[in-house]
Amino acid sequence: MIENGQGGANTKTGLLFEERVDLISLFEKIEGYTVIKTDNNAGSRIYYQGKEIARCFKKHEFYRFLGEYNINWKKYLSKQLLPDNGLFVIVRDTLFIIEIKFQKVAGSVDEKLQTCDFKRKQYSKLVQSLDWKVEYVYVLNDWFKHDQYKDTLDYINSMNCHYLFNRIPLKWLGLPE
Repeated sequence: MIENGQGGANTKTGLLFEERVDLISLFEKIEGYTVIKTDNNAGSRIYYQGKEIARCFKKHEFYRFLGEYNINWKKYLSKQLLPDNGLFVIVRDTLFIIEIKFQKVAGSVDEKLQTCDFKRKQYSKLVQSLDWKVEYVYVLNDWFKHDQYKDTLDYINSMNCHYLFNRIPLKWLGLPE
């Protein structure tokens, strides 16, 4: 976690999020990175200097991606979870589920933040046979720095989930800068 959300907004060292921005468009802006959509609509392949380093997907693309590993979600879950953004970092065998939450006023997102443990465990069930680690992370805007979110943010940490403000450093994901 970036302590108090501090850090530069330079996209060369991290992924800077704004409202309604997806992960793929962020990678496309970083020098050295190339994004190529898969033929089977299972997300995109992320390359750094010509070497595949990650897979990126959204919503239903995630389940097509799992299909490449012969994972049938119905064997593990009673209902699909649809990630805002997913990123599988190949060298780390780590699946990052990245949920972007931007607020300008209090609302329904408040309670959604409290579901991270359940969702992380559900995603972990799906990839257990692959021995992948699952990291569940929220990217929040500065609205969530208000004191009224202290307990919620503490809870997120206590559930072995993560939150970051406005950006994700590439190094934190285990990716080249």
